Amino acid sequence: MNGVIILVAILFAFLYGSINYYIGLRVWQNLGIHIPYLNAKIYWVLFSIVAVSYIFTTLLPSFLPSIISNRLNIIGSYWMAMMFYLILMLSIIDLIKILNKKFVFIPRSLFETANVSLIVTIVVGVFIFGIMVYGTWSARNAIVTKYDLNSNKIVSKKKTLKVIMVSDIHLGVIVDNNRLTDMVNKINELNPDIVFIPGDIIDSNLDPFVKEKMGDNFKRIKSKYGVYACLGNHEGIAGNVDDVVKNFESAGINVLRDKAVLINNSFYVIGREDTSLERATKVKRKDLSYLIKDLDKSKPLLLMDHQPGNLSEPENQKIDLQLSGHTHRGQLFPANIITKAIFEIDYGYLKKKNSQFIVSSGYGTWGPPIRLGSRSEIVEMNLKFK
Repeated sequence: MNGVIILVAILFAFLYGSINYYIGLRVWQNLGIHIPYLNAKIYWVLFSIVAVSYIFTTLLPSFLPSIISNRLNIIGSYWMAMMFYLILMLSIIDLIKILNKKFVFIPRSLFETANVSLIVTIVVGVFIFGIMVYGTWSARNAIVTKYDLNSNKIVSKKKTLKVIMVSDIHLGVIVDNNRLTDMVNKINELNPDIVFIPGDIIDSNLDPFVKEKMGDNFKRIKSKYGVYACLGNHEGIAGNVDDVVKNFESAGINVLRDKAVLINNSFYVIGREDTSLERATKVKRKDLSYLIKDLDKSKPLLLMDHQPGNLSEPENQKIDLQLSGHTHRGQLFPANIITKAIFEIDYGYLKKKNSQFIVSSGYGTWGPPIRLGSRSEIVEMNLKFK
């Protein structure tokens, strides 16, 4: 197993290094000649620092003083987004050059003109800058997505349940306590009956949650029946899962780990352990049939499962409503094409027989702090019973 991990790390380092070298070389060739006194060695040193800053500060968050590590993490996060779009654009430009050599649909003299090279560089730079600005706005300004749902089950004590879901918050250096404050304020404005958080509350490190006392912010959430959460894959990345859960529950979050609870003698809330946590906890998650075998099936069954995979299982077990996140709706276009191919539903609403599914694009971001082709959101559901 260790050998496989080492091999994967080597392959990743080679691929990541090759991509960054290709981008760095093209930027130098097209921009370096237009900037007087820019030394090649200084350029490559600065470029290398930017290129590895996100990975370095993620893997070794305590190696540098926090003020330096946090700044590098933010710079590196934006570089991940810039790298994503630069590799696409520069590859297209180079492909056009290669095809032009064979078919000559653009005069060769035009390619050899320094001004054309500078113009193309400026256009690419402006486009990337525009993506970063819009993507940052899209990620930091969450919308409220509303669904009106119907259940065929009878609940005598309550005709309508207002459910608020916020998934994939990814609290850490990027999504900080100020962003959390905005989120809590918006949730309280919606006046929820119950709040669900289906995983990835933190990013990859519990320290910011503890140091910034984010738990105090969660305690401000006003909800009639409380706040319930299941765990996501990033809670496993954070390290000691039990320590993570302890901090969440101290913040007033009821963490359901393969567990079901009856609320107000009216409906059940079920939280599943994420499949990825089996590696961290060494405990296999329980089958859904086992979790609900002793429940009163005449009451609504509301399920949280971080990843929206294998929807036939909750469908076969006649789950009324499953809430998931994880996909981020791709977060960066055209990555949403990949998430659509992987998941039966990567975003939005789906009904299968009597089971309903909602997948959120999430509130926070992972890696690049931008969104393109997706929006940060809080989900509001008005669930009507018979």
